[in-house]
Amino acid sequence: MRGRLVVLASMILLATSATAQQSAVMGTWLTQSGVARVKIAPCADPKAGALCGTVVGLINPKGPNGQVVAPETVTDYRNPDPALRSRKMLGMPLIWGFKTTSDPNTFEDGKIYNGENGKIYSANISLQPDGKLRLRGFVGSPMFGETQLWTRVSQ
Repeated sequence: MRGRLVVLASMILLATSATAQQSAVMGTWLTQSGVARVKIAPCADPKAGALCGTVVGLINPKGPNGQVVAPETVTDYRNPDPALRSRKMLGMPLIWGFKTTSDPNTFEDGKIYNGENGKIYSANISLQPDGKLRLRGFVGSPMFGETQLWTRVSQ
């Protein structure tokens, strides 16, 4: 009996992992503000959730003085944690912690970091029928949040 439970648990984990890998939300997306490209893929560390997103491109980024700077020089200078203010924005985790749902293109209970104000919000993600990615960031309840629609750049 114990052996069957282990096999069943393993099958569920594999199915969850396969669902995350096959989801149409995977790919590179342009944020609604048009200032960043985010690559969404299965998390390298399963403890980080089913899918993660990292900043892979910045469009006309500005430094602390408001002047346009080279993308590879931009740091997370708005972060409330002084130890993180010098980390590079390119390659930085932006979304993580999402859990799969019965819909392979919907993920819930994740987190999103807003580099424009240095805050972390709870978030849900879903692929819309028109191909846009709907990301809902919120505090407490999804009812108290903001929705953004991201546009696919590439698979």
